Amino acid sequence: MYVPRSLQPYLQKVTQQFPVLLLTGARQVGKTTLLRHLQEGRSYVTLDDPLVLTLAKTDPALFMQRFPVPVLIDEIQYAPELLPYIKMAVDRDRTPGMFWLTGSQQFHLMKGVSESLAGRVAILHLSGLSRREMQGEGLEVTPFVPTPEEITHRSAQSRITLQELYRLIWRGALPAIALNPEIEHVLFYGSYVQTYLQRDVRDLARVGDEMAFLRFLRAAAARTGQLLNLTELARDADIAPNTVKNWLSILQATGTIYLLEPYHTNVTQRLIKTPKLYFLDTGLVAYLTEWASPETLEAGAMSGSILETWIMGELLKSYWHTGRRPPFYFFRDKDQREIDLLLVQDGMIYPLEIKKTASPGRDDVRHFGALERLGLPVGPGGVICLAEQGLPLTATAQSIPVWML
Repeated sequence: MYVPRSLQPYLQKVTQQFPVLLLTGARQVGKTTLLRHLQEGRSYVTLDDPLVLTLAKTDPALFMQRFPVPVLIDEIQYAPELLPYIKMAVDRDRTPGMFWLTGSQQFHLMKGVSESLAGRVAILHLSGLSRREMQGEGLEVTPFVPTPEEITHRSAQSRITLQELYRLIWRGALPAIALNPEIEHVLFYGSYVQTYLQRDVRDLARVGDEMAFLRFLRAAAARTGQLLNLTELARDADIAPNTVKNWLSILQATGTIYLLEPYHTNVTQRLIKTPKLYFLDTGLVAYLTEWASPETLEAGAMSGSILETWIMGELLKSYWHTGRRPPFYFFRDKDQREIDLLLVQDGMIYPLEIKKTASPGRDDVRHFGALERLGLPVGPGGVICLAEQGLPLTATAQSIPVWML
C-alpha cells in the first residue's frame, strides 16, 4: 500500500528544474517507494544487485549506456565512480529530471556530489512516516510555526489518546512496520539493526567489533533527548572518546540521529555549545533500550525523553518533507536556564517547551524571558504537551496539544 508522502509535491517541482535529484535518508524510510511511485516510464536500477554494482564500479561508461536517461539509480553511495559520468551526461544535455538518485549515507555522499554535481543537483531528505502521512493527510502538511494562525489551522486535526500515542511511538515510523500491525516489533528491529551493522557500519567505518558498536548504539539510544556527553557515552559503551566521535558521525551519515545545535550569537558567549542528541526513529530507540510494550514504555523512565524525541521528529519532518531546512536550535546557558526548542525564522525567535503533562502552567515558560538579550524579536511560543486543547499560558505563550503536530 502506497501512502502519499508530504515531500511528493516539492519533489515533483524540483525535478522540473534540476537535471539530477538526490533523495537521502535512512534505510527503509521509503525513498525508493516514493520515487518508483512517481517514475512514470523512468527506468530503474539498484546497486544492491552485485552484478549491476560490479558493472557500475568497473565500467561506468558501459553502465551509462546500458541504463539510459531518464533513470532512477538506487543506493548511489555504493558506486561513486558513476558521479563524474553523470556530470558529463548532464553537461551534454541539461534536460530536467535526467537522473534520480537515492542514497542511505547522505554525508558520505556529499563530498562526491558537491565536487561532481555542483549546480546540477537538488538534494532532498526523507525521514520515516509522520503521523499525518500515516493518516493519509501527507499532502496537506505545512512547516510547523507556533503562530496563532498556524495553531488555528491545525485545530481541526484528529486527536489521539495517550495509549494510541505511545503505541505510535513504540512501533516507530519506518513504513514496513508502521503500516502493518502484524509485523512483530522485536523481529523487525532485530533484523533492521543487523542489516544496519552489516551494511552501512562496515562500509563507513570498518568496525571490527560489532558487539562494541551495538553497546554504543544502545548507550546512545538511552540518551535520546539529552545533552550529548561524549565522556559518559564512551564510559558506558566501554570505548574511547575518539571512537564515540567517529561512530556518532556514522549515525549522522546513515540518517539515524539528529544533533540539535545550541543557538548562539557573537554576544552570547555564556551559552553552552554542546548539542542535544535525538534518534530519528522512536521504534528503534524502544527496541535498543528494551521496552517490551507501549504500556511499559509510557510508564517507564524514558517516557518523557522518548516523547520529546517523537515530537522533535514530527517537527523535523514538517520541514524536511516540504523541502525546507529546519531552523531549529535549543537554548541553555550556564545559569541552567533552558528552552527545549527555538525556531529561528525571518529574524524572529519562536520558543517551544516540550513536556509530558496534560496541565502545563506559566512556570513551564518562565525561561522565555531570557531570550530578550539575544537581540532578536521573540514571537509567540508555547508548550507542546498532552493537553486536550490549546489554552493561553501568558500573553505570548500557550499550550499546544501534541495532536496538532
